[in-house]
Amino acid sequence: MTSTPTSSPTRVLKFTDTLADINGVCRFIQNTAQTAHDTGHDLRVFTSTRLPMPQVDGVQNFPPVYARAMPGYETLELAIPPAVEMMRAAEDFNPDVIHISTPGPVGTVGFIAARLMRVPIVGVYHTDFPAYIDELFDNSLCSAMCRGHMRFFYRRFKYVFSRSADYAQRLVSLGVDEDKLVRLRAGFDNTRFDHTLRDTGIWAQHGVKPDSIKAVFCGRVSTEKNLPMLVKMWPTIRKQVQDQGRAIELIIIGDGPYRTEMEQRLQEHGAHFLGFRHGEELATLYASCDMFLFPSTTDTLGQVVMESQASGLPVIVTDQGGPKEIVHDQHTEHPTAFVLPHDDEPQWIETIVKLACDDALRATLGRNGIELMKQHTFSASFEHYWQIHEAAAAQAPSST
Repeated sequence: MTSTPTSSPTRVLKFTDTLADINGVCRFIQNTAQTAHDTGHDLRVFTSTRLPMPQVDGVQNFPPVYARAMPGYETLELAIPPAVEMMRAAEDFNPDVIHISTPGPVGTVGFIAARLMRVPIVGVYHTDFPAYIDELFDNSLCSAMCRGHMRFFYRRFKYVFSRSADYAQRLVSLGVDEDKLVRLRAGFDNTRFDHTLRDTGIWAQHGVKPDSIKAVFCGRVSTEKNLPMLVKMWPTIRKQVQDQGRAIELIIIGDGPYRTEMEQRLQEHGAHFLGFRHGEELATLYASCDMFLFPSTTDTLGQVVMESQASGLPVIVTDQGGPKEIVHDQHTEHPTAFVLPHDDEPQWIETIVKLACDDALRATLGRNGIELMKQHTFSASFEHYWQIHEAAAAQAPSST
């Protein structure tokens, strides 16, 4: 089972365990597949899911032989793919490079296929699984096993994309050769998110006051996003804003295992849970809010942070993980955001209250964010992405 090198354009086969979920990683993979199709690049995406699939060119779904909801994450799926069928399809496609997006069951099939076909592997470190395991299970054995698997998995790649400099260093600590690390240029579909979509009339249907300041969080509603800290702070924030004659409400877009508890704890504190939102409705909701709060400490990039800045929102992020690298913080000439210590609740409270009560400051940061995000087009990110795959293919040994 070997790959036959040719002089034709590079053929890339991507394996991913996540494509039908609603998160930044899935949007990145979907955008990559669609951009490849639209620009004539030869990319095929293999996945395995029983969930409803988005209509994206170049994607092939292999129905899983077994699937169940992830423990504690009813909206996420653990699927075991038909490995033999998937590897036969890989051989038929005859890729020059295999790209592995996730280190799960589908990614493992891709890993085995690449070794059998003797083609180089390129991958991306989308998700900080060790940090999630630490946060969710607080079990040293589980954490050690996860880190061991990641170390074994990624050390055999030709190149590994990191979404941020912060996580590049974490990959080095897992044993990945620094020469193999590539900082992937940050990009998102900036044609979809625009401040001109602002429509305050959208709030009536959600029971939100039209004249209140709206602070929004968008993402998985789970503890590893550091949402318990936001829940703890929110009543104080709301009271301090009210003391200054303003009203503030919290908008939560997304779903996850922490939602029920979060709703219960904020029931009397002006919080509105909208669940999953998509497409133009999501873009309109972003643009119709006033600030974006993202207390997560485990995100490798934070695509929602780019989307919110493009929508004209000032953002507040932590000093941990990738999001701080895609903003201009409060100490720069043209700030778009506040970057705050992840565990400094008084500073978070003070900053949110300050933003809520200072219309001019929000407007300035919002305008700066719109300009900054013009540099982060998905087309530029994809071009960089493809160049690295071509480089990997060029270094592949000839097969006889």
